[in-house]
Amino acid sequence: MQAPDDFNPSPGRAVELARGLRRVLAPNPSPMTYRGTNTYLLGERDIAVIDPGPLSDAHLQAILDALRPGQRISHIFVTHTHLDHSPLAAPLSTRTGAPVLAFGGPQAGRSDVMSELAQNGLAGGGEGIDSDFHPDVELEDGAQVAADGWQLEVIHTPGHLGNHIALAWGDVCFTADHVMGWASSLVSPPDGDLTDFMAACHRLRTQEWSVFHPGHGAPVTAPDQRLDWLIQHRLTRETQILEALSQGPATARQLAQRIYTETPAALLPAAERNVFAHLVDLTGKSRVVPADTLSATARFRRIN
Repeated sequence: MQAPDDFNPSPGRAVELARGLRRVLAPNPSPMTYRGTNTYLLGERDIAVIDPGPLSDAHLQAILDALRPGQRISHIFVTHTHLDHSPLAAPLSTRTGAPVLAFGGPQAGRSDVMSELAQNGLAGGGEGIDSDFHPDVELEDGAQVAADGWQLEVIHTPGHLGNHIALAWGDVCFTADHVMGWASSLVSPPDGDLTDFMAACHRLRTQEWSVFHPGHGAPVTAPDQRLDWLIQHRLTRETQILEALSQGPATARQLAQRIYTETPAALLPAAERNVFAHLVDLTGKSRVVPADTLSATARFRRIN
């Protein structure tokens, strides 16, 4: 895990990470966003902006000020529609004329089980959804987008959010909120789906990567190790939940209180959503069953 003080860049300042790649930190630090959202500028003439970030006049100006003579913003990529990643896309597009590219709108890529939970009244938790977001170009999994000096491949990585994508630049991957070094990704139903999250982790693990550039925090310089840790972390949490349910039926809240004993009270609601994400996944695996309808308040019992 990345130590908190190891990554503390100044918001608004363009930092060169590699030839043709710079990062500008947005001024939105929080317990959910760490130091803030990482906005990436890729290219040397035609610039791809990856994750313009939250609605912020200061950050908009910082992105524009980072352009060098002869450079123009040609593409604006949004990895997913949480409020800390996508709202600045429209104002930046208006200022530059560049199209906004993303997998789709707020509900794109949502799994059937999460759609049913949402229809039954479960509201999203965590970072908040940019409900007004609409891309100019919808990207399919495997799509290739290129401009002068760069090419990106779209990898659909649902889990943190149904419309979440990663972007491959050769053996470098912009992983947004799916893989980060400072914390494990939040998976909060109905926005997040743990079954999809694990499948996407395993998919990324099949490729050879040199570095991950995440949506928050420092570059991940050992991608395979980080993916292995994320997968094992989730499997460990699954084991804890199943062991707790061996003592008798319980709700997600009760399980979170038993398992997250060192978590501050303010973060327990997020922990409860995380436990519920596991319970939905375990229900799909026929390891647990809700006493009644699948819901965030249901009591679950272990069956396998």
